[in-house]
Amino acid sequence: MPHTAPHYLAQGPRVAVRRFRMEDGDEFTARARESKDLHRPWLVMPDSDEAYADYAGRLIGDAGRAGFLVCEKDSGGIAGFVNINNIVRGGFQCGALGYGAFAHAAGRGLMREGLDLVIGYAFGPLGLHRLEINVQPGNTASIALARGAGFRLEGFSPAMLRVDGEWRDHERWALTAEMRG
Repeated sequence: MPHTAPHYLAQGPRVAVRRFRMEDGDEFTARARESKDLHRPWLVMPDSDEAYADYAGRLIGDAGRAGFLVCEKDSGGIAGFVNINNIVRGGFQCGALGYGAFAHAAGRGLMREGLDLVIGYAFGPLGLHRLEINVQPGNTASIALARGAGFRLEGFSPAMLRVDGEWRDHERWALTAEMRG
């Protein structure tokens, strides 16, 4: 898929992160369709033009959210995404992370690098103090990513979040700017 030179917010050795754009829809939805088996039942991603427009529109136009695409530096292709949802300012300065790798990029360490870049951006330019991740207990890959990024397990919430039509239990993980050091 052709790529234009995007504006990266942060770069690592193999990946860079940038904001979502409406023109990313074709690539994002194609990758989402290719990755359905990888994500079910943990995550449902937009896999049509209409669903992507709604999803990306919320990330682009809502000050309470920030969406980042993790892109491979050599090709510019989208490897995955990290979103910061439910950003609360004031005394809290917190956001909740959601993320996913696309099947072609899974298991290659690209999301670990991309997550680290987003965390740095969140605690730096975005001025957040705390990030939270809510993960279904059986999602071992997502838990490993949270743990590897330095998040600590803070608790368990039964039937916390509705995913794919079901109320699902979640573990709550968190990281503060001080923990990152």
